[in-house]
Amino acid sequence: MDFERFLRLIGMLVLGVAGWRLGMDAARLGLDSRPAWQFALAFSLVGAILGLLLTPWLTIRPAAMIRQIIRPIPLQQLIAGTIGLILGLIMAGLVSYPLSLLPDPLGRVMPSLGAVFFGYLGLTVAGTRYKDLLAMLPRHLREGRDGEHFILLDTSVIIDGRIADVARTGFLQATLLVPRFVLNELQHIADSQDPLRRNRGRRGLEILNRMQKEGHVPVRIVDMDVEGREVDEKLIALARRMRCPIMTNDYNLNRVAELQNIRVLNINELANAVRTVLLPGETFTLSIIQEGKEPGQGVGYLEDGTMVVVEEGRRYIGREIPVVVTKVLQTAAGRMIFARPEELTRGGSS
Repeated sequence: MDFERFLRLIGMLVLGVAGWRLGMDAARLGLDSRPAWQFALAFSLVGAILGLLLTPWLTIRPAAMIRQIIRPIPLQQLIAGTIGLILGLIMAGLVSYPLSLLPDPLGRVMPSLGAVFFGYLGLTVAGTRYKDLLAMLPRHLREGRDGEHFILLDTSVIIDGRIADVARTGFLQATLLVPRFVLNELQHIADSQDPLRRNRGRRGLEILNRMQKEGHVPVRIVDMDVEGREVDEKLIALARRMRCPIMTNDYNLNRVAELQNIRVLNINELANAVRTVLLPGETFTLSIIQEGKEPGQGVGYLEDGTMVVVEEGRRYIGREIPVVVTKVLQTAAGRMIFARPEELTRGGSS
C-alpha cells in the first residue's frame, strides 16, 4: 500500500467518524422523524467519501508545494526565518492574556490575530535582517553546511570540460547543480546519430561522472522543474527562483540571462582573465610554426591559444626563438599579439 492510499484511508476513517457524530447531533435537533442512526449513517457516508477524495489535496499536495518552495532557500535564511517566527510567537504569547481580557468579541479574536501578526512580523524582520541575526549564532550554525550556495550548470559548460579543471583548483566554493532537464539534454546529445554530437554528449556525461567521483566540489543532480519549453528558458527561470548564478559558455544564454538580471559565470571570460599579460617591450620565447598572412610573417601560439604574429619571422619557422612584443590587440574574437625577433630588434636599435 502506497503512502497516498494510506492517507486516503485515514482521511476516510476520520471524516467518517466525524460525520457519524455530526449526524447524531443533527438527529437530536428533531428536524426529522427518522431514526438517529439513519442521520448518522448518511453523514458518515458523506464524510467518508469526502475524506477519500480530498485527503491528498489537503495533505500530500500542500506538503509537496512546501518542499518545492523550501528546497532552494539557503540554510541560513531558513534558520533566520525559524528564529524570527519563534520570537514573534513568544511576543504574541506575552500579549495574548491582556488581549483576552478585552470585552467580547475582541477578547476572543484579538489573541489569534496577535499571534498571526507577531509571527508574520518576526518572519519578515528575520528575512530582511537575517545576516545581523545570524551573526549572534555559533559559528557552525552561522556557516551552515556545504551546498548552501549553488551554481547551476548548463549543457555547454559541462561538454566544454574545463569546469572539472576549475573545480580541481579549489576556487569554487559552491554546490554545482545539474537540473534533470539539462541532464536529459546531455543524454539526448549522447544518443545523437551525428558522431560529433554523440562524442560531445558522451564527453559531458563522463566529465560529470568524474567530478562526482573526485569530490573536489559537491555535484548534485536535482529534479527541480519549472515552466518553459526550452532548456535555456527553464534554466533562467530556475536561477531566478533560486537566486543563484548560471555557469555557461553559451553566448546567447549569457546575454538573455544578463538582460533578466541573472548573474552569469562564463568559463571563457575566466580563461581570458587568467591569461598571461604581455606588454609592449617584453621578451619571451616562442615557437614559430607557420607562415602569416602578410609576406615575411611567422605565426606561433602561446600555451593559452593566443596567436602571436611575428614580423619577419618566416625564416624562423620550425625554430624556437626569443621575440619582443610590439603591440597587443584585443578584439571581440580574442587577443592577438604582434612581435619581432629579438635579434632583429637589437640589430635595428644598434
